[in-house]
Amino acid sequence: MAVLDNFSGFEFEDLMEDVFRNLGYENVRQAAKTADEGRDILMEEVVDGTRRAIVVECKHTGTVGRPVVQKLHSAIATFDFDGPKRGMVVTPGRFTSPAHEYATRLEQNGDPYPIELIDGTELREIADEIGLDLYNGRIEILCDETLRPYDSAATVDAPVREAFRDIENIAASDLPEPHSQVTFRPVVSITADTNAVFETSVGVIHQINERTRFVVHAERGYPQVADDNVTSLVTENLHTTVDLDEDRFEKVFDHVTERRFGQTQTEYKEWAVDRLQDYHTTRVTYTGDNNVTYNKTCEPTLSDISVQSIEPVYLPEVRQTTELQAYTYPYEYYAAGPSRVTLENDIHRCVHCETSGSDETYTYCANCGAIACGSHIRTERLEGEPVCTGCAVTERFALKTKYFYDDHNLEAFRTKYAAMPLHEKAMENKPLAGALLVSLFVIVVLLAVSGVI
Repeated sequence: MAVLDNFSGFEFEDLMEDVFRNLGYENVRQAAKTADEGRDILMEEVVDGTRRAIVVECKHTGTVGRPVVQKLHSAIATFDFDGPKRGMVVTPGRFTSPAHEYATRLEQNGDPYPIELIDGTELREIADEIGLDLYNGRIEILCDETLRPYDSAATVDAPVREAFRDIENIAASDLPEPHSQVTFRPVVSITADTNAVFETSVGVIHQINERTRFVVHAERGYPQVADDNVTSLVTENLHTTVDLDEDRFEKVFDHVTERRFGQTQTEYKEWAVDRLQDYHTTRVTYTGDNNVTYNKTCEPTLSDISVQSIEPVYLPEVRQTTELQAYTYPYEYYAAGPSRVTLENDIHRCVHCETSGSDETYTYCANCGAIACGSHIRTERLEGEPVCTGCAVTERFALKTKYFYDDHNLEAFRTKYAAMPLHEKAMENKPLAGALLVSLFVIVVLLAVSGVI
């Protein structure tokens, strides 16, 4: 048998668990390997609103005869499930004629526990459907779905224009169209159940009954668990995806890139199981029947962890850059329609210092294109408009620094300043002028008191 030749029976069961999960069956898990009673895999399906259990027997042999099918029929009958039940026998080999005849007779007689037979030929057809490499037992990731890279009810540059809305001294009509690019990055959403009970002679000392859902960045290299914001973005929009049509998106974005999934779906499943096994391993202290205190490491077995779903999808990473004179402002985010998680926002960052974030007030300098925080924005003396400290020309008048757009404005103010009366010149430094007035008033008062005036 050329197909799956090197697999053990247990490895074949692991593979078929992945296969059935990819075919859309629910609550797929393996029966305990110590005494499966003719049951290797247990799973469920919903047909016409009714949930039905499916008991699966996996036979990694060249030929499967009638006794295997009969044994499974008995296992279905004794399986504890409140609802209809059916069976399935799967093999990479073939079924004998008596095995086919027995399964056909069950169906024709309306038996409450019908049994479906899947042989190597059908397994090859399934492999083509889900991307299964029959020769190494790995399920490749086949994905052509992506979260929406932009809100279809708005323009592509709407997020950038929204970000600029908080910037003072610049109107939306003054903004040039940003350069936009989208990179479709692969991610995998994994849902797994961990159910384990740890007992000693004194009874149950620890148990785990937990469902875990997390999102993994799935490009080349070691899988990286996404942070909570990205996880929420993906999971909340996972069922509102669109086809990843590069031709369509190239008409919207200036540049489109699609990354590849770095590993197979099977490898992500194995990685997730290992991670959850480590996560749930704990040290438990308990008291024995002899009143002696013991310590026990409680580590879930591989069969205690059941991966319920592995859902691949592309996560659009949008980068838009706006050029304003001498400066370029990138705005980068993960997108899911109108929802997004910001990765980089140079629009809300001062070009002259490390100040960033939406809590600060930022002002646009029309003189050079800088966006600056309050510490680096001044009022241009001649025209009364904002100017940043990075481009302003400065000179001191009445002992106070004044800021100008350029040397031309500075020279114009010099001429204006020279023609000012003394009291107007003094007002170029209002604090100093105020102090001088107070000092003059004090001197006058003192002279009056002394009778000098």
